[in-house]
Amino acid sequence: MIVTFTANPSIDRTAELDEPLLRGGVNRIRALHDGPGGKGVNVSRALHLAEVASVAVLPSPTTHPIVAALREAGVDHRPIPVTSRVRTNITLSEDDGTTTKINEPGSTIGPDGLVVLRDTLVDLAADAAWVALCGSLPPGPAADWYADLVDALRPTGARIAVDTSDAPLQALADRLPGSAPDLLKPNAFELALLTGADGDRLEQAAAQGDFGPTVRAARALVDRGVTYVLATLGAAGAVLACADGAWTATPPPIVPISTVGAGDSSLAGFLLAHVRGDAPADCLRHAVAYGSGATALPGTTVPRPDQTTPHSATVAVYTR
Repeated sequence: MIVTFTANPSIDRTAELDEPLLRGGVNRIRALHDGPGGKGVNVSRALHLAEVASVAVLPSPTTHPIVAALREAGVDHRPIPVTSRVRTNITLSEDDGTTTKINEPGSTIGPDGLVVLRDTLVDLAADAAWVALCGSLPPGPAADWYADLVDALRPTGARIAVDTSDAPLQALADRLPGSAPDLLKPNAFELALLTGADGDRLEQAAAQGDFGPTVRAARALVDRGVTYVLATLGAAGAVLACADGAWTATPPPIVPISTVGAGDSSLAGFLLAHVRGDAPADCLRHAVAYGSGATALPGTTVPRPDQTTPHSATVAVYTR
């Protein structure tokens, strides 16, 4: 089983625009998509479609529409009523794949609620292969709360993945190697934040077939105690680094529709391959295939296995 935790869940509302976004003008919506969202929720949705056992833990009133949506989708979930509301995030999607996100901050979680969430995760982790801590933090917890959760979960024996950004990511990095997760999934700019690299340069170099800068940055985090670093690079592909080596991947060709949730689907692809015992290269292959599959779908849609093409992803051992 894979447990996902979405600290700051949301209803994700994606508006497809007829024309490029016009600031200060009138923008017309061609289609509107609503769905349960937040990084961990998206991971659990993708795992459910792949028939991989997963449970999504999230702070939410038990009567909120996000809970009803998860129930309707058949996703196993544990809403923990330690907050009064769930935010709504808005994404504006243009025809060329450009997305503009407008995210609410979320509802405050007090100290008692944080304890309940931690204890719930620890209890579930006893039967889990992985626990994935995902997304931004709502008001309430300190920036280093994910590091605290890694420390609390470590004795359970479950592997721990973290996919976050900004201050929570930096706070986790500041506590390496003591609070190092088993998997860290940064994008190019998050990897740059942690290593002093240039995120634009990482993506541009990878787009030209040079994954060296990303591999070196990922290896720096492996040297600081992280077991796997899965660095996603948008349309250029991804890099996976661990103590045993590094691999690069370029995705299958697609027509991009929406990048919302692509990174979450990449994490799901890695995890579903890892729990069935796949080698690192094949875990990376599935991560890239799932990310590309999500990008080719509208709104917050996550791909089914038949909407991914792992065999079309090009994976290579990085030998330098």
